[in-house]
Amino acid sequence: MTQPGRPRSLWRESSQQILAGGSAGLVEICLMHPLDVVKTRFQIQRGKTDPTSYKSLGDSFRTIFRTEGLFGFYKGILPPILAETPKRAVKFFTFEQYKKLLGYFSLSPALQPSTFAKARQIIQANGFGLQGLNKGLPATLGRHGVFNMVYFGFYFNVKTIIPVNKDPTLEFLRKFGIGLVSGTIASIINIPFDVAKSRIQGPQPVPGEIKYRTCFKTMAMVFKEEGFLALYKGLVPKIMRLGPGGAVMLLVYEYTYEWLQEHW
Repeated sequence: MTQPGRPRSLWRESSQQILAGGSAGLVEICLMHPLDVVKTRFQIQRGKTDPTSYKSLGDSFRTIFRTEGLFGFYKGILPPILAETPKRAVKFFTFEQYKKLLGYFSLSPALQPSTFAKARQIIQANGFGLQGLNKGLPATLGRHGVFNMVYFGFYFNVKTIIPVNKDPTLEFLRKFGIGLVSGTIASIINIPFDVAKSRIQGPQPVPGEIKYRTCFKTMAMVFKEEGFLALYKGLVPKIMRLGPGGAVMLLVYEYTYEWLQEHW
């Protein structure tokens, strides 16, 4: 906590929140990315007739490890690190500032082109628009908007209801438990947007023909062709990632922020 009588400038407070948020995002991504890879593989397959279909969660892990090696679970990790670390730094900073303002208290790398080469390739082929580098943007906005609304709302409301425990271990478990439930509930509610994003950004059923274009039309198409449960494909690995991942991120943020307040 801040020392009594010690003024906190906006710059110091903002820096602490941004550093804590960025650290939380980076730790969560590095720990949980393999589950994101598995979740995405489930979401882009189109039923049991898909020749690349995984039979179960265990089968997906075994297949990826056998065919692509350990690095197969870390394919595509650079874009989320570059995007999510600053995004989560800004997310925690803006949440803290809005909370105060509104009075709310409480893969094998040799076989892959580089991230920048892939981005250049996408821009050259399709430009910056919604069929190019920003493909799936509305679905992504829906996914993050719904997730953050539930995630932060649940965590900071429930945290004020459940009493603080004086025992550091029990207090850690209290925060971890609330974060775990927050990430789990938010994941269940926002996954249809996640499926739509994966379908829009992933390979289309017929090469050269764009089937999945917009967020809600994609959801309706998946529901009509594959049934309601298809909108929840990849839910188990998503919960396995964002349940504990959400708890880790909030805990790293809170403890890092407290340390920065005391020492910086």
